[in-house]
Amino acid sequence: MRVHEVRSIEIEASYDDVFSFIADPSNLPRWAHAFESVSDSRARLRTPSGVANIEISVKSSLESGTIDWMLTFPDQTVAVAQSRVTRAPASRVVYTFVLNAPPVPLKEIEGALSKQVHTLESELLQLKEVIERS
Repeated sequence: MRVHEVRSIEIEASYDDVFSFIADPSNLPRWAHAFESVSDSRARLRTPSGVANIEISVKSSLESGTIDWMLTFPDQTVAVAQSRVTRAPASRVVYTFVLNAPPVPLKEIEGALSKQVHTLESELLQLKEVIERS
């Protein structure tokens, strides 16, 4: 049973522009469907159980291209999202996102992860569109 999936998308924009956009958590509502709002270290997130007010922190490194988010839910459960921006030829970058299984019982992981993969693929297309239009 898989407990993660990896998806990537090629974006036609400069490395610095793509990295800066993705590393700024206030941009999450523009491309990540679950985020209603982000302000400072707080976010309002739509979940299957309803809306949750969470804490969000970002660890990023322009030099290595890594952007990781730590999402702390009201019950103190922590979800981690990991990603990376890499340079590609012809003024393009590749954005790669590691999707980890949600914190659900083992028997539910496969279905939950599969559903999240479809959402992630849609979000990556939205991210590409938003950045390339800017």
